[in-house]
Formats: sequence, C-alpha cells, structure tokens
Amino acid sequence: MPSDAKQPDLKQQFRALAQGAQSLGLAYIGVVNGLFAALGEVGQATAGALAEKAGMDPGYVRRWCDAAYAFGYLEADGDTFRLSDTGAAMRPDAPNTLMPIAVQGVLNTHMAERAAGLMRSGARPGEQVMAERETILPWFGPMLEANYSAFFERTIVPGVPIFAEVDARGGLAVDLGCGNGWYLRALARRCPGLRGLGLDGFAENIAQATRRAAAEGLSDRLRFEAGDAHDFSLPEPADIIAMNRALHHMWEEGGPAFIAKLRSQLRPGGAAVIWEPDWPADRAVLRPPARRSLAFQNLTEHVQGNHLLRADEIAAAFAAADMAPEVFRFADGQEAVIVARRPG
Repeated sequence: MPSDAKQPDLKQQFRALAQGAQSLGLAYIGVVNGLFAALGEVGQATAGALAEKAGMDPGYVRRWCDAAYAFGYLEADGDTFRLSDTGAAMRPDAPNTLMPIAVQGVLNTHMAERAAGLMRSGARPGEQVMAERETILPWFGPMLEANYSAFFERTIVPGVPIFAEVDARGGLAVDLGCGNGWYLRALARRCPGLRGLGLDGFAENIAQATRRAAAEGLSDRLRFEAGDAHDFSLPEPADIIAMNRALHHMWEEGGPAFIAKLRSQLRPGGAAVIWEPDWPADRAVLRPPARRSLAFQNLTEHVQGNHLLRADEIAAAFAAADMAPEVFRFADGQEAVIVARRPG
C-alpha cells in the first residue's frame, strides 16, 4: 500500500489525540477551580449560579459549561447544567477519582513546552519548574495521593517489614520531600504507634500537609516543616527516613554523599526506605502502553536536573555505604522499594 494512503488514518488518529488533550484541559479547569465539586454539591445550576457558587467569573464559567457539555462532562436541560457520570468522576473526592489524570495531562503539557524550549541550550532549571504555573503546584500532592496512597497503604506497608517494626516500638519516620503529607498520613493510619516528620521545600505543600493531618486527627503524631532535602538536620535520629519517588532528585548532585547523609541521620538499626519506579535496563520494555509514561517522565525529569534510577544501582550504592539493602518489587516489577539498614 502506498504510504500516502495511510495519511488520512494518521490524521484522524492525531485529531483524536488532540481532542483528548483538549478534554483533559477542560477537566483540569473544572478541577482546579472547583467547578465539578460545586456542581456536584448543588446538583444542578445555570452557568451564572455555578459561577457564584464557585466564586468564578461568569463569562469564563458560561463558556466552560458549553465546552464541558460538548465533551461530555456536563448534561444540560435548557440553560441548567448537571454533572454527567464522567463529570462526577472528576470530583476530587469521588471514589477512584479521575482528577489525577486531568492534572497530570496539563503538567505533561507544561513540561513538554519547557523541554522544547530548553533542548537547544541544554539548560536544566531544576525543580522550580513545578511552581512556574500557579495552578499546578497546589494540585501536585493531591494528584500523587490519588494515584499512590491506597496502593502504599494496602500493598506496600504490609509488604515491607520495616514499617511494622518501627510501629511496634513507636519510632520516628521522616519523609523527605513530603509534598502534601499523603505518605505519612497513610503510614500513620496503618501504623498507630508511629510518629512522623515531613520536610518539604515548598511552603504551599507544608501548609496543605498540616491542614490535612489536622482534618484527619493526626496532628498529635505528625508534623510538617519547611526543609531542604539536599541539606537537612533532624531533631533526633530517625528510625526510618523515607523518600517516595524522590531519591532521583538528589542523585546527579552526588548520590554517594547524599546516602552518607541519610546514614548519619539514622539511629543504629534504622533504615532508609526508598520508593522509586524501576527504570528498565532494556529500552524495549518502554514500548508497551503501560510503560510509555515512564519514558516521558524521564524526559521531564531531565528538565529538573534528574534522571530515573534502576533499583539495582540504588541498592549497590547503599551497600557501598555499609548499609544492607533489600529490594521489594511491586506492580509486576514496575515499582521498587529499597530498604537499606544502618548496622545496629
């Protein structure tokens, strides 16, 4: 078949992809401005009433409602709108919410634009790119929480013995780069004897983590403070220093030195608990749909001055620092938790 005969099909495929991006953009607008949540609360409303309920400009909301109706997020009866099943699933508090997919879609677009602009110069501006769009950073933690919290609490915590050990003696778990505190809150729900300290460099994240811990009645066991994961000092030696999907942020600036820092802040017998996606040694593993996003993430990590890591190289680095590593694998080997103990 001549190659030009395939062009109409390719154009149709890519037009569908473009509409998918538009659909995620509309969903993102509705999520971050509380439109799905507000309409779910009142049941039905005109665009003007929805704008008043959500505290938004009526002109923008009217046009958003038309677009959200066109893409199937809203149903309409005259000028009155209500959520469709898809729109209801976009509410951040909905069971199995679709919110993180919308947030990730817009974040991906932002990072793709930054990568496109930086590729000629080779500049790598660092983690501050996450805060360049004022609507993205407040939703980054909730996105991660919706994606990973239940999996962590129900699968990883019971599958990694160090958590039960620390819970039994009422020890201290520190989360470096804690975001909105979802990791420590999930851990505290599962381990009632454990205390937690979260450190993060973004004030927005610390404020959000503190509010959420208070709302869950965990403030007596968890606290959150501003802190630089690159240069931190703990008030007491920790039983666990956890980094969930964050060690790769430290690696290129000096992985061995950072591991030595972790070791120095642990009490004897304590452990670094590192959760990372396991970057494959074989590029062919990235081609199936389930792994494609990991390849895109590695490009966006480069913008931030990072790259994704293999579980075996993390374990080897801890072993070289006289910390005994053990690797636990989850999700068909795509996720790895490395527990590296300081000698007792």
